Order: sequence, then structure tokens, then C-alpha cells
Amino acid sequence: MLMVIAVLAVTAAAGGIVVIMGDDVVRTAHEPVRRQVSPRQSQPAPRLDKLVPTAEPVKEFGKGGPGITSTPPRVLAIAAGTVPKRTRFALGTLKHVQKVIVVDAGAVKVSGTALNLLAVDPADFRSWTPQPVADQPAVWSALARGELVADAGSMRKFGMILGAMYQVDGGPRLRVAASATLGLTGVDGLVGADLGKALGFAPGVAVLLHGKAGKISEAGVRKLLGKGSQVVVLDAAHRTVKQQQKPQNTVTVGRPGSYLDLYKAAATRCPGLSWTVLAAIGQVESGHGRNNGPSSAGALGPMQFMPATWKHYGVDGDGDGKTDIWSPYDAVPGAANYLCANGAGQGGEKLRKAIWFYNHSWDYVNKVMGIAEAYARTYT
Repeated sequence: MLMVIAVLAVTAAAGGIVVIMGDDVVRTAHEPVRRQVSPRQSQPAPRLDKLVPTAEPVKEFGKGGPGITSTPPRVLAIAAGTVPKRTRFALGTLKHVQKVIVVDAGAVKVSGTALNLLAVDPADFRSWTPQPVADQPAVWSALARGELVADAGSMRKFGMILGAMYQVDGGPRLRVAASATLGLTGVDGLVGADLGKALGFAPGVAVLLHGKAGKISEAGVRKLLGKGSQVVVLDAAHRTVKQQQKPQNTVTVGRPGSYLDLYKAAATRCPGLSWTVLAAIGQVESGHGRNNGPSSAGALGPMQFMPATWKHYGVDGDGDGKTDIWSPYDAVPGAANYLCANGAGQGGEKLRKAIWFYNHSWDYVNKVMGIAEAYARTYT
């Protein structure tokens, strides 16, 4: 929000170009809805109250990340014009500043709705994102192809759909190829540097600084950038006295002796969510832990989370101090947490939409709801 006025002011030449965005699972636009591997049809489905969860470590974790070390920005600033080289050097000499990068920025519109975007070089900017995003090749391939990577919050806010094409007002069509939690206040997404130039973005007006958390001087940055600049602190949590509190990602359900009890315990963490919906998703995704992946899309564990989504919604369900994507005691309450965040507890169409967010297919939603109804008949 804080960067909107400045970006619009310095990007009048862009012709008011912008885009709309709805899901935070990092995925390419060309990636099909993942197909679930069902248990063999010849074997009868075991009863949930007889099926014991297991948290044994998985030996095969799939392909690892590219080895990029994340150095997230602590401060984001928008200057009134292109930041001169001498000012960049001066920013780098500020106390506690370790890295500085300057990129292009602009606003684009789709059907009159404006978004603020940064135009970046994928190779240079990769380390400036959170580690789960830096480790996702799909994000950086999308930028190199001239596609849009949307911030997860903006996706939800504007109701955008991964893989969809959006017509920029007075400009080209853009594909929303991936979504990720960027952690950049006021920034709705990223495009490649070449696309930014084509859209007429203001060159070299966005400054990101990395250094010791909570220590970079906001006033010092503002003074160097001069009148008309806006400075956004991205590490505000480190600038206030922290009070001891229970971590938000701790949702204790213990270690129930059966999947039936596990689903029931996890569902209580989302008032209004039936345990049968969790059980149905567990059946479709992994056959209740019998096929934990990795899937062709990179989803992991008994509830088939994408790593970037798990980073955001994973919980420590059994209180062992870890959020383990492979453990059913963490994954099942994590799924309840994710569904609840998307409105599942409200029931009706909100529930169906929350299930759709889990896997973008209405056939998937119908399948889950059908299985949930069958569980309700069997276990009541």
C-alpha cells in the first residue's frame, strides 16, 4: 500500500498497465492438476479406525533445491526517480547494510484494477526471496519466459487463477504462471526485467536492502533517497520487543492411535469443518499415508502439500518441536489449518472453494465431497 503513490507517480509513461491475481502453491502454469494415485482397486479400503498413522522418516525426498542462500530484504524503498550510482554506494555503506539491489518498478492495470510490480533479473533477484521461493525453479523459469509471478496475498485478494491469461489495459496479455509468498509489502508480483522495459516501468526506482534484522536505519535510507521517496520496513517484527508466546504453528493433537481419531482431533482446530472432509482428502491424496510421494508436481507427505504451502500452513501437531511435512500427526492438522484459512469452516460454497484451493479442479472437489459423505454414513 505504501508504495502505490510513488510507483504510480513515476510510471505515468507505463500507460497505467496492471494485472489481477488466487492460491499460494508455487506451480507453473503449464503444470496440469496433479493426478492422485489411488490404492489398488483389488484391495478393499481399510477401516480408518484400524489404520495406524506412521511418522517413519522418508528416505527419498525428491530433487533438492538449487543451493541458493536466501538473503531477504529488510527494507524496501521507492525513490522519486532513478537512483544514481553514487546513492547506491552510499546506501551500501549504511550501518548494518550488507547488500543492496536496485530494480525497475511500475503499475499495470487489468480491467481498471491496478497492481504494483517489480521487474527483476531472475538470476540476480533469486536470493532476495524467502528460501522456499528461491528453491522453486518454476518461479524463475516463469520470469525468464516473460510470465507473471504473483504474490500469494494478491492472488487471493484479486481472485486470480494460476495459468490464466489476463489482458493488460492498453498492453499485452500476461499469464499468471506461478504464485509465491514474496514478503514484499505493497508489491503484488514480479515480472522479468525485459518485460518491465516493454511495459514502460520506471528504471531503477525500487531499492531493497539486506542486513542485520531490525537494525537498518529507516531514516538513513529516506535521507539518502531524498524528497518524495517512500520507505517500507519489512522486518518490523524484529524492531519491537518480542513477548513470549506459543508459536502460531503449534496445533497439538497428540499422536492418536488411528487415522479416524487423528482426523477427528485435527478437525476440532477449525470450527465448522467436518472430520470427514479431512479424511476424504487424505484418501484421495495418499490413501491415508500409503502413497506419500513426491508426486509429479512435487507435493509431499500424506496430505500432499507443496513445500512452499507447507512453509506457510504447516503445524507441529504432536508437540515434538518440528513441523514435519511427512508426519501425519503434523500433516493432517496442517491440512485443517490450510482449509480453515480459506474459509472451510463456513461450510457451503466456502467449503467447496477451500477444497478447490487444495487442488484446482472442481472434479476433485466433487470427489472429495462424495467420499466425505460416504465416511459420514459409515462412521456415524
